[in-house]
Amino acid sequence: MLQRIVRTIDLIIYVLLSIALLTASNPIAGEPVERARAYTRAIEFDYVSWSAEAALLKLQSGFLGLPGYLNHEDRKQAVMQHLFLTERILQAENQLNHIYADPEIADKEAASELVRAQLDNMYQRQKQLAPLSEATLQAQVSATLADQNLTSGGQPIPPVLYHTSAVPMGMIVSPRDRIQQLTNISIQPNLTVDEQAELEERVDTALNVSTLVVPIGGVGVYPTMVTRTTSLSWQIDTVAHEWTHNYLTVRPLGFLYDSTHELRTMNETTASIVGGEIGRLVLQRYYPELVVASQSPIQLASAKPASSNPDGDIPHFDYRTEMHTTRVTVDAMLAAGKIEEAEAYMEARREIFWQNGYTIRKLNQAYFAFYGAYADVPGGAAGEDPVGPAVRALREQSDSLADFVNRISWMTSFEELQAAVQ
Repeated sequence: MLQRIVRTIDLIIYVLLSIALLTASNPIAGEPVERARAYTRAIEFDYVSWSAEAALLKLQSGFLGLPGYLNHEDRKQAVMQHLFLTERILQAENQLNHIYADPEIADKEAASELVRAQLDNMYQRQKQLAPLSEATLQAQVSATLADQNLTSGGQPIPPVLYHTSAVPMGMIVSPRDRIQQLTNISIQPNLTVDEQAELEERVDTALNVSTLVVPIGGVGVYPTMVTRTTSLSWQIDTVAHEWTHNYLTVRPLGFLYDSTHELRTMNETTASIVGGEIGRLVLQRYYPELVVASQSPIQLASAKPASSNPDGDIPHFDYRTEMHTTRVTVDAMLAAGKIEEAEAYMEARREIFWQNGYTIRKLNQAYFAFYGAYADVPGGAAGEDPVGPAVRALREQSDSLADFVNRISWMTSFEELQAAVQ
């Protein structure tokens, strides 16, 4: 009982801290974020309400003692059932969207009646399964963090708490003459592709910037927000990734997240490294039967699209290598002041990625500003940015994952990281 009271106090403290950090900034009207928000205020995501509702759900689950009264196999079964149900829900939602998009269907309400009824039943079942599935993964990630000495007295601080839901999209804004994330504005997750493109066009034209609306897999509010998925490994990785952001929040690297491009990349790359390592350990310990090379019905990772090569210009297409080449070339062109040429080049490269099975809607400065911050693996959208390699070098030089996290979490500049890895 005492442990539940302590966990409740921890939850309240971190929810209040998370809300305070979300609402603390008060930018002046001329800053890029406020100028861009003139176009997004009506569709921005309400984190305060979401965090309060998620915290209430976690308090209820905590007082029920989930999942302590079930054995290991029953807990695993709950996790797998929730993943399979999510897969069925996503399929039904796609079917519903197809009905409403089909111009040949006149009475869409009648045509979709059965699908909507099925979805209602599945949503109710999902609400029943989610608390137990989430509590199980929280406990498994927590135990693995304890094994890696990333806890205090055996308890992660903050406790590992997440909730699965529709996650907002991010509107990324970058200057056109360089790759730099000026702002990331969270907007409602239900914007259609047409609405996303229209929003981007309006902001680009009005502010002379590069804009992209991107999907987001998780958000480091508290409890953390994780998008719906049918990939168990991705879900565990994301839970650990977002917990790392919470862990860093009360340390310099997290508190200074938005102060420089280098610190943001250090933060995101650290979270990606922790998420990947903890995710693999959780799978090995609790789901060893899924750690196989072949793809299971519940995907362990997003499968790479089949490569089609109609023009034969890239015989062996490697996504990370080609994206790295694209970023390096764009950086050089922008440094030379060739903005229009760089944008034309990115569109031409996007078409090549498309031909090889990668459905990138728009490849621009904002794309690289967002995806380039996740540099836990060599190559890719980060290009020649030295921050990712330095973070990876520190991990290689550290005696353990805990040593790595505890060293980098107290850094306040990229220069500190460089000094540490020299």
